[in-house]
Amino acid sequence: METTLVNIKGEKVGSCPLSETLFGHKPDAHFLYEAVTSYLANQREGTAHAKRRSEVSGGGRKPWKQKHTGRARHGSTRSPIWRKGGVVFGPQPRSFRREFPLGKRRLALAQSLSAKFAEGGLVVVDKFDIPEPKTQELAAVLRALGAGRKPLLVTMRSSANVEKAARNLAGLSNCRPAELNAYAVLNSGKIIITRDALESLSGLWSGKEAK
Repeated sequence: METTLVNIKGEKVGSCPLSETLFGHKPDAHFLYEAVTSYLANQREGTAHAKRRSEVSGGGRKPWKQKHTGRARHGSTRSPIWRKGGVVFGPQPRSFRREFPLGKRRLALAQSLSAKFAEGGLVVVDKFDIPEPKTQELAAVLRALGAGRKPLLVTMRSSANVEKAARNLAGLSNCRPAELNAYAVLNSGKIIITRDALESLSGLWSGKEAK
């Protein structure tokens, strides 16, 4: 397998081989759904916390005697029906984590990359850099590469000019090969990856394909 290698002007400068391990899979929609939902669940912190009646301050004594006041019976001013009282069945800290084995994560990444390549959403660039840290210059490069909406830039190490110029570009994401995952691939438009990043990615996953 191979794809076209281009420069930052979008001009063809050669070809680049692609690993069957990463780009030769048939995507399974339900499997990728499991991978994405588990990834998103693991991003949740689960730190929401509402105080119960035993946790709010005050309410240490009975507000008034039980009988002969003409008012309803109450044992504490921190009952949930009182203002500033505790919350009934409020959120408590919890873990939303879902276990998704490493072999499945690797296979999900390979399937998502295969799907992106099959639909023409993969652009391999020999080098990605701009002479000045200007957003306008970076936007022109992305237009030349046909990046479209929500492009994902995968590089070994972004230059300072690219990082500064990318700050004002909405939708542009950047990551290293080791940080790439199925959600990042599927949630992006086109993937723009440098040749050295592609070689690094192939080296990371070669011989580790999940069966």
